[in-house]
Amino acid sequence: MSTYGALGCVVVAVAAAVALACAVRVRPPARWWGRVALVALVLVVLTTVFDSLMIAADLYRYDEATLSGVRIGLTPVEDLAWPVAAALLLPATWELLGRRGTERGDRGAS
Repeated sequence: MSTYGALGCVVVAVAAAVALACAVRVRPPARWWGRVALVALVLVVLTTVFDSLMIAADLYRYDEATLSGVRIGLTPVEDLAWPVAAALLLPATWELLGRRGTERGDRGAS
């Protein structure tokens, strides 16, 4: 496994652990998980498109020794760990810390 890929796996594993803690502790409804999956899909597609465009424009380059060599378009598959981790980690953390605002009936000052 590449260096960059290993780092991505660690980050996704941490995000998945937080999402699992959310599933056990908060027990969000199935539609919540569907929304998380939809956000992950959108972020992966956007990452693939814009990474490919930036690589094609030669805005940045990767050290090939740190990559697995698997690409979707021009995007190294390792780059997709970050949007997946964000899609899992952010909503799960929000749920675990307790939602703020109108969903719990709180009407805080804006």
